[in-house]
Amino acid sequence: MAKKIPIKVILSHLGQYHADGMAECENRIIFIDKRLRGHRKMEVIIHEIIHVQNPKWPEIMVEGKAREIADILWEMGFRAVDHG
Repeated sequence: MAKKIPIKVILSHLGQYHADGMAECENRIIFIDKRLRGHRKMEVIIHEIIHVQNPKWPEIMVEGKAREIADILWEMGFRAVDHG
């Protein structure tokens, strides 16, 4: 089986799109609004990754799975470290 191209994460200002995150499924690129922090940032990252991995899933399914995974990881103490 061919090795999949890694998903590239780009932190950017997405205010003009009125979105916290966006996914380019074909190119395996996700864009995350750089102003996000904490639990919301984790949930949006997971959400966009799920979109890339499952491009045919309906939005409601992606939202539910992303929220569930983010809640579990957050409850376990997973946090991002801000280096900037």
